[in-house]
Amino acid sequence: MSEKQGHFQRAITLFDAVMIVSGSMIGSGIFIVSSDISRKVGSAGWLLVVWLLTGVITLAGAVSYGELSSMFPKVGGQYVYLREAYNKLVAFLYGWTLFLVIQTGVIAAVAVAFARFTGVLIPWFSESTVLLEVKNLPMLGSFKFSSVQLLAIAMLVFLTYINTRGVRAGKFISNVFGSTKLVALALLILSGVFLGIKHEALSQNFQHIWQAASFNATGQGTPLTVAALVTAIGLAMTGSLFSSDAWNNIGFAGDEIVKPERTIVLSMALGTGIVTGLYLLINVVYLLVLPLQGDPNAADVLGRGIMYATDDRVGTAAAESILGAPGAYVMAVLIMISTFSADNSILLSGGRAYYAMAKDGVFFRGMARLNKAGVPGVALWGQCAWASLLCLSGSYGELLNYVMFSVILFYVITIIGIFVLRRTRPEAPRPYRAWGYPVVPLLYIGLASTFCFILLTDPDNSKFAQRGLLLVALGVPVYYLFRNRFKKLEN
Repeated sequence: MSEKQGHFQRAITLFDAVMIVSGSMIGSGIFIVSSDISRKVGSAGWLLVVWLLTGVITLAGAVSYGELSSMFPKVGGQYVYLREAYNKLVAFLYGWTLFLVIQTGVIAAVAVAFARFTGVLIPWFSESTVLLEVKNLPMLGSFKFSSVQLLAIAMLVFLTYINTRGVRAGKFISNVFGSTKLVALALLILSGVFLGIKHEALSQNFQHIWQAASFNATGQGTPLTVAALVTAIGLAMTGSLFSSDAWNNIGFAGDEIVKPERTIVLSMALGTGIVTGLYLLINVVYLLVLPLQGDPNAADVLGRGIMYATDDRVGTAAAESILGAPGAYVMAVLIMISTFSADNSILLSGGRAYYAMAKDGVFFRGMARLNKAGVPGVALWGQCAWASLLCLSGSYGELLNYVMFSVILFYVITIIGIFVLRRTRPEAPRPYRAWGYPVVPLLYIGLASTFCFILLTDPDNSKFAQRGLLLVALGVPVYYLFRNRFKKLEN
């Protein structure tokens, strides 16, 4: 006898939605990527410009995207918007990339980050703790299964189980850990401002605030021309945009949100605004407590600076500079909370997109079912299984090198959809109209397209963008395979 299906429950309030937005956005990236950004642009001023520009792009995207979410406040979010503005094929290509790389790749990477930082408190969780090793597998080579992978997968299974118990269970985790994360970040910022300022950092970082340069692994810098600086900013934004992504995830749960035509728009604006402000302040704290430039061979955190923080963990270096040796443990706990909260919010959202695809007959049929708790249980477990395989393979790191190209590309296509629908459905109800239309949506399209162009044409990064395009293109034959199979089953 088949499992009785439930129905979607409108249980996500504005506060819940803001916690999901901010919780999805803040993972481990903000504590790491500023190190690489600083090496690319070389000065405090341009580091902050990268984060400010990222915030402008993200906010412009959110307040524009809101028009679509108010028009189609349905489960599936961006997949639905693309389907309505274009067709099922375009929507599927997004959903296919979402499942293959965007959502599951981020879930895997964040889960592994959680496990790695758990190792600071419990050293047994380390990639050197190998639980199983198999050598010389046909076509696959050697395979190692470490305690880090074990914990990462265990966390994914646990969070998926919680979310299959109903949307209220998932949002409870999001609210508790999301609010704890925001408070902890605020305390870190206040601690840096009032307890951690280092005069040597102030002197170095703000004396030549606009002196742009590119630094290599040995600490040697090369001044940047205006053209080279524009390219460097675009490349540096790969990390900051990744850290600021997932603001759209709340739209996936449209049928479970109270007053979705209002709540989705407002939660995206509030959530992205809060996160953008926090990210800027955190980077100011980094510049107050650590010198930007440093010696990659130095033994202490002040000597290594932001650029050469150990393993790029600039957040940990800043915490140690403020609090001393215990700072590493404080930061480990904060990142564990942050990544746990982020993965919960991302897991909760992603399953809804695959459910919408399956309902349209272009994805696995089983994912089109709701369980007794009124959530797409099969879709959630399918997402968990693929993300766990990425954890095992270790390929999530490589996938994330080019995931941002695909993410931003689909955001651009989606925002263009606002203009398409204004022309094709001028009389359709629009409870919210894109703020600053057409200037703000065009600003997003222009800036985001420039970012994609820089990635596509830069000699060192074009291969990642090209692979991103290839992944999208592979979805075309898969789409027709699913569609034709679904039609045969119906007949």
